[in-house]
Amino acid sequence: MTPIETTDANDLAEHTPTVETQEALTHEGHDHAGHDHSGHQHGGPALNPELMREISVEVPAEDVSKQFNVVTKRYQKLARIPGFRVGKVPETVIRSKFMKEIRQEVLDGMVSDRFRQAIEESNLQPVSQPQVVDLNLFDGQPLRFKAAFEVLPEIDLTGYDAVRATRPASDLTDEEYTAELERALEPHATVEPVDESRPLVDGDWAEIGFVGKMKELALTVGEDGVENESTTEPITGEDVLIEIGGKNTLGAFNDALRGATPGQELEFEVTYPAEFGEPRLAGQTVAYDVTVKAIKKKTFPERDAEFAKQLGNYEDWAQFETELRERSAFRKKDTLENRAKETMLEELIGRFNFPVPETFVQQQIDARLDRGLRALAQQGMKADEMRKLDFNRLREAQRDQAVNEVKASLILDKIAEAEGVTVSDDDLNRELLMMSIQAREPLESLRERLQKDGGIDRMREQMRREKTGDVLFEKLAS
Repeated sequence: MTPIETTDANDLAEHTPTVETQEALTHEGHDHAGHDHSGHQHGGPALNPELMREISVEVPAEDVSKQFNVVTKRYQKLARIPGFRVGKVPETVIRSKFMKEIRQEVLDGMVSDRFRQAIEESNLQPVSQPQVVDLNLFDGQPLRFKAAFEVLPEIDLTGYDAVRATRPASDLTDEEYTAELERALEPHATVEPVDESRPLVDGDWAEIGFVGKMKELALTVGEDGVENESTTEPITGEDVLIEIGGKNTLGAFNDALRGATPGQELEFEVTYPAEFGEPRLAGQTVAYDVTVKAIKKKTFPERDAEFAKQLGNYEDWAQFETELRERSAFRKKDTLENRAKETMLEELIGRFNFPVPETFVQQQIDARLDRGLRALAQQGMKADEMRKLDFNRLREAQRDQAVNEVKASLILDKIAEAEGVTVSDDDLNRELLMMSIQAREPLESLRERLQKDGGIDRMREQMRREKTGDVLFEKLAS
């Protein structure tokens, strides 16, 4: 953006780095289906007390000793120790050299198995990795431990179908179509100098050079003149093209340049609005020295069949216009309906109150930060600059939105059950095909990779939520 152009909220969103890039109906980043809960950890992240459950497990000493013997014999069979033949190393030597590894194998196997057995007997379904405490594991003694974990909340959505959604009017206006057409044609424009000697008028493009100096809000004048003149670097530009009367040109530049002629030098001030897209200029007043270098006109190819074919696979200009209008209308409808769905979900989140697993919240914060950091990297932020960020503050700033996104996902999952929403294999395969095309990765290798890390289940779960949002909107919208 140049200091001559105006901005709006959409421009500002595009140019301002942000870690908030999540859309209301896309709540990826936390998976509560297909978790492997066989692992264990000592301590861990905080759990939501309202959803935390704890079980105590005890295994008889003889079962513990039996497992120690099984693992020890396997080490005996495989161990290679100088002075002993393979498979003939005494058990006492094996236990002396490998007791740490043996104990870890027993721990991994017995704790996992007994934890899984205990939750099945208790009819509990953890949605977080268990946090194991008070662990006692020694050969010849009973195995004892406690495991704490989170479960899904009980969610009562009685009355969800009484929520009202508003279907937005989405007809494409002539003004909107014209703007879309201009955007499509802009890359094919050529700018040519105007030979005739005349002043600038609306529709012309002025080629200018400029120097702008930021004005201090308050100047101090002493015996030797101004004492606190601005030390800000001047704003400069050479051979800059701006459209006289253009909708993106600041009014002050339009007023100053309209009627000017090539070679003329102008002095004027511009006060930028507080919401201007360039933070350095927002709310500031700048004194400009501008030189008009030339008058230019922007021209486009003739709107005929030949130009239509340059723009795409179109038979003639009428087909291009028809399809452009249809695409533009679809995008507008899609955008407005997505906003309406966001509003619908916000109302559902506000209407139904229930606790959410802290595990899901932290995973969602991780996902949001990851997307934000990727966006910052794409905008040019270096790794050493990222390391200086206050991640505790960033995580806390994401928390409220992450909680709402988790709530929305849980609500959509519950409604999917009530409405009988499913995702077919054909739907999933179409999505995988699109992903493979976009990623330029062979379909089968993509499928295999996603199956290994649980990505297929997460995809199906997310697709089901999106489909549920669509079904619910159609049901509630008027």
